[in-house]
Amino acid sequence: MLRSEENKMTLKSSNKVETNRYELVIEIDAETFMAAVDKVYKREAKKITLPGFRKGKAPRRLIEREYGEGVFYEDAIKDLYPEAVVDAAEEAGLALVRDAIDLDVEKADKEGLVLKVVVTVEPETAIKDYKGIEFTPESLEVTDEDIDKEIESIRNRNSRLVTVEDRAAENGDTAVIDFKGLLDGEPFDGGADENYNLVLGSGTFIPGFEDQVAGHNAGDEFTIDVTFPEDYQSEDLKGKAVQFEIKLHEIKTRELPEFNEEFVKDVSEFDTVDEYKADLRTKLEEKRKEEAEGKKENEIAEKLISLLEAEVPEAMITNQCDAMIDEFGMNLRAQGIDLKTYFAYTGLSEDKLRETYHDRAEGQVKLRLALRKIAELEGLQASEEDIENKYNELAEKYKANVDRIKSVIAPRDIAGDIESERAMNFVKENAVEKAAE
Repeated sequence: MLRSEENKMTLKSSNKVETNRYELVIEIDAETFMAAVDKVYKREAKKITLPGFRKGKAPRRLIEREYGEGVFYEDAIKDLYPEAVVDAAEEAGLALVRDAIDLDVEKADKEGLVLKVVVTVEPETAIKDYKGIEFTPESLEVTDEDIDKEIESIRNRNSRLVTVEDRAAENGDTAVIDFKGLLDGEPFDGGADENYNLVLGSGTFIPGFEDQVAGHNAGDEFTIDVTFPEDYQSEDLKGKAVQFEIKLHEIKTRELPEFNEEFVKDVSEFDTVDEYKADLRTKLEEKRKEEAEGKKENEIAEKLISLLEAEVPEAMITNQCDAMIDEFGMNLRAQGIDLKTYFAYTGLSEDKLRETYHDRAEGQVKLRLALRKIAELEGLQASEEDIENKYNELAEKYKANVDRIKSVIAPRDIAGDIESERAMNFVKENAVEKAAE
């Protein structure tokens, strides 16, 4: 950091100019500024040609004589000011928000550099009545009926498809079909396939398609009439009435295994039905507890968001939307799809995706601010030791070098995560169950 080296950066003043906006006047000494100018010269000189010199070999003094003494100043300022702004904000006790910075150069010469910048900062916050928040308790009871439903689900997962020959297709069956779509009597793109396994009643195809396949027998060839929805992704097909020529090759249904001790031994480490049911009950009880805790936390989070008093800058919400879109993009790439392809397929755009994320992003920002304020009020701040321990924990989790983790995640962000977790735990511990009506 600039200010850590013999005060090369000096914060001259810090003044609030509007809500969440501060003006900082920053001075950078002559030695630091001239060193930055020289660095730019060495980087840019290779692109410059002067008469009598090979390209990149012209002396700095001659270049400055030809193009002006300040020819390298602008790039030197660009190199210096981002770090200088971060240092100045830290000295002023301001939490910067990533946003456009208004920069004005008040002085730039051999005696040094003076910058005036206007930056966006995190808002002043207040919160009260966060102790004793009421939440709706969830029932943790696991009934025999719940056990039976779980067993039925497990039987379905272990079922097999068998061919049906003595009846027509029904909802729940898998119909193996050829289909060809016709719009005004002509085939359309993407409207045909062969030996397609369609689960009737699944809602996989457009409304009306699966209902009209049901009731037919294997070997039937028939035509169905359907209309594409008005919001269908293809402009050529939305709202259009079409026909599909269908050939039904085969009907399959799921055959469930019998629930007995043989089945229990196949799917678990237990030998008897009673042991297996007891284990299912324990697991369902644990799942209910986790779900109940999640619902409690969500209910408390919504209340905290409503209790926060702050004028949140839009830049914070925009930054959170950016993070959410980045995460969505990473999840898509893990499936072999990029955002551009996703947008082309769905008809969405980044702006539309951002709109869908906006309210959720705003809630996440407000919740984070509320929890940090509670951490401050309750003395739950993270110590340097806490932060270092968290870095080591993350390094172990991701099998990475600690220094690499530190280069990616700032200490302030680590501290914020620790404090938010502590604050949420504090609020949950002090929450009370709503009385039964």
